[in-house]
Amino acid sequence: MSSSDDHKVLIIPCSGIGKAFGSVGREATYLVTEELRPDETETLCLSLLTLGDEEAGYRVRKHPVITIDGCPKACAEANVKSVGGRSVANIKVVEIYREHRDLRVASVLELGEPGRKLAAILAEKVAVEVDALKTTEAR
Repeated sequence: MSSSDDHKVLIIPCSGIGKAFGSVGREATYLVTEELRPDETETLCLSLLTLGDEEAGYRVRKHPVITIDGCPKACAEANVKSVGGRSVANIKVVEIYREHRDLRVASVLELGEPGRKLAAILAEKVAVEVDALKTTEAR
C-alpha cells in the first residue's frame, strides 16, 4: 500500500450472497470506489476479515471504515468490530429501500434498472459520508 493509500476510507459491503440487498450494497461500493470517489476510497473483501487475514485486519484498524449491510445480521459491521476496527458509518440497504420502495430489485443476479437506481442512491449516500469524513480530517 502506498502512502497515498494511507488516507483512504475503506468501504466494506456485506457478502450478502444470495440476497438482493447484498447485491445492491456491492454495486454501490463499486460505484463509490471506481467512479464517485476513487481517489479517496477503496474496498476490502469481507471474507478476508472472516478468515482472519492479518493484513485485512490491520487495514481495518488503521483506516476509517464505512460498512454497508444488506440485512439485519449486519455481518460487515460485526466483522469489522471482531478484528478491533470501528465503522465511522454503518449504512443499511434496507433503510435506503424504505425511502424508495418503488425501486424494487429484479433479482440477486440482475438488479434491473430500479435496483441499479437504488444502488446509485446508496452510493451517493456513501459518498456524502466520505466527504464529511474527509472534511473532518482536514480540520
